Amino acid sequence: MSAETSVQSAGSFTRLRLRFRGWRGSRPFWAGLFTMLGGVPIAYFPYATLKLGTMSIAMATTAGAGSLIIGVLLFTLGLTMWFQQATRIFAGVAAIVLALVSLVVSNIGGFILGFLFALIGGALSASWAPGKAAAADAGRHAAGQGPAGDGGAGTAPENAAGGPGEPHPLPDPVHGAGAEDSNGGYRVG
Repeated sequence: MSAETSVQSAGSFTRLRLRFRGWRGSRPFWAGLFTMLGGVPIAYFPYATLKLGTMSIAMATTAGAGSLIIGVLLFTLGLTMWFQQATRIFAGVAAIVLALVSLVVSNIGGFILGFLFALIGGALSASWAPGKAAAADAGRHAAGQGPAGDGGAGTAPENAAGGPGEPHPLPDPVHGAGAEDSNGGYRVG
C-alpha cells in the first residue's frame, strides 16, 4: 500500500452518490420526478388492458389521444424542470394546468393518481428557488465581514455611542440616522 491509496478510500458508489446529490440539489428534482410520475398513469390507463383470469378489461375511451398527449407533455415538462431550471415557473404552471385538464379528458386524471402527482410536481416547481452557494458564506465569515468575524455587522466597536443602558443619539435629519456617531465606519440607517 502507498500513501495515495488511503486518499481514495471513498468507493465509486460513494462518489457517484455524492455527485448525484449535488446535481439533485441544484435543480427542482422532486418537482420533475412527481410531474413525470403524474404523466405515466394519465397516458397509460386509456390504453391499458387488464386481465383477470380469462376476462379482459379495456379502459379504451374516446379521449385516448388527448390522454396520451397530456401524459407525454407532463413527462416532457418533468424533464424540462430537471435540465432547464430557468423555465421552472413556466413548467410548473403548465403542469398544474395540464393536471386540471386531465380531470376532464383522461379518466378523472388517471384515476386521481396522475392528477395528484402532476399537481404536486407543478406546485413544487413553481415554488422552487435556487439556494445560495455555501462557499460565498464561508468566504464572508473567513474575511471577517460577517457576524462571526471581527469588525463585522454583528460586533459593536468599543467607541460606539449607545451601549447597554446608555441613551441612543437622535437621528440627523439631513445625513441620516446616526451620521455624526463614530460607528466603526458603518453608517446606521
